[in-house]
Amino acid sequence: MELKELRTQSAQDLAEQLVELRREQFNLRMQKGSGQQKQTHHFKRVKREIAQVKMLIGEKTSSAAKGEK
Repeated sequence: MELKELRTQSAQDLAEQLVELRREQFNLRMQKGSGQQKQTHHFKRVKREIAQVKMLIGEKTSSAAKGEK
């Protein structure tokens, strides 16, 4: 998913997206372990998307914390 699209989502939506990406990452690891996964570029894509979502969640929570003070 594009970073622009992720920025428009709420923190709760991002948390759900993170769970889905973690599940996908787990499934890819299981496929690799059983020898079914031949397309290794999916690992990099999922890892990057997880990092982007975690970054945005951190931004949203820190901006919310600053807004409360």
